[in-house]
Amino acid sequence: MSARNTWRRASGAVASAVTGLLLLGATATPVHAASTRSQQWHLDAMHAEEMWRTSTGKGITVAVIDTGVDPDNPDLKGRVLDGKDLAPSSRSGDEHTDYDGHGTGMAGLIAGTGAYDGGNGAFGLAPGAKILPVRMPADSDTNGFAGPSYFSKAIRYAADAGAEVINISMGGRLNSPQLTAAVKYALDHGSLVFAAVGNDGEKGNPVEYPAATPGVVGVAAVGKNLRGTAESESGSQVDMAAPGEDMVHACGGETGLCRSHGTSDATALAAASAALIWSKHPTWTNNQILRVLLNTIGAPTDGAKRNDSIGYGIVRPRIALQNPGNPGPAGEYPLPDLAAARTSPSPGSNASASSAAGAPAKGDDLPVAVASSGDSGGSVLWIGLGVGAAVLAGGGAVAFLARRRRQA
Repeated sequence: MSARNTWRRASGAVASAVTGLLLLGATATPVHAASTRSQQWHLDAMHAEEMWRTSTGKGITVAVIDTGVDPDNPDLKGRVLDGKDLAPSSRSGDEHTDYDGHGTGMAGLIAGTGAYDGGNGAFGLAPGAKILPVRMPADSDTNGFAGPSYFSKAIRYAADAGAEVINISMGGRLNSPQLTAAVKYALDHGSLVFAAVGNDGEKGNPVEYPAATPGVVGVAAVGKNLRGTAESESGSQVDMAAPGEDMVHACGGETGLCRSHGTSDATALAAASAALIWSKHPTWTNNQILRVLLNTIGAPTDGAKRNDSIGYGIVRPRIALQNPGNPGPAGEYPLPDLAAARTSPSPGSNASASSAAGAPAKGDDLPVAVASSGDSGGSVLWIGLGVGAAVLAGGGAVAFLARRRRQA
């Protein structure tokens, strides 16, 4: 059984929203370190070893805007750069201090090297990439005003620091002109921004930002059956999907290994996919990398161009590395939301799934297997979108309780 991670709404005097992060831990089946790689089904499905003969993501920096990243994790040693700490001075540590393990988990899915226990650890999809950690405040740090203003600061910092890829495995219901401007700033500076669409698919399906902010690639989660997981949110904000069920990866804790599920995990894999392609084609622009991801995506089986469950389809970096197709114009963003945003409002919170929602992707590398029922992310205002983490300790699992977080 995996764990759940949700951003819960908290009451407060400020009407614009006071929010909190609550990481709910549950027991997990003990896993021996030697079997870690064999449990990373998503790497087998995506033919990771085959891709690594062509690209490991070397030379690409992925910013992880999250709860901090632990550079001492055995599978992340040598991968984590100095970054930015946006938490206040009252919180101990810095961007290298992960206050709940979630950020380290996302970094592990992206750039884990498998070095734990003499090479028996967990691998990321792009083990040659570097991680730029940007630590966000917790709710108790900022008295309820984290939200779009801090996302904006984090995105601008990551772009200025030269991160080609920006991974945001979290979100909230509030957008703002400041956040929209920060995303445009990152795109103008050559970065790609990926964000999780949320884990509240069975509890109201609220639209989350920055995933729904124009210019951000919104990522949903699919299971081993190629369908959107029950918890993964749907709507027009979904651009693509990636595996997000029964994930094993590096994270915090004594063993450095965790099991999780959710759209956080899927977002990390989409970001890592971009890193793999960019490493092979370093002269391409952010627009061309995204266009190639879309060129080679595993589209819905019913022939639709997209649906509200998996967007344009399931990301397939192996195909993108083999036969990327035409990367197209360097200066033209390939998704329609930027142009549409000039004349249309942002997506509403009641976006409905299309008739094809939940359809599997055609031609995808992912193996068809018996579907697992996805846990709901719970009734939330903020989604910690990676449903975070039971530590795979030798005799059992250690559940995490994260500190609360807020939004303005």
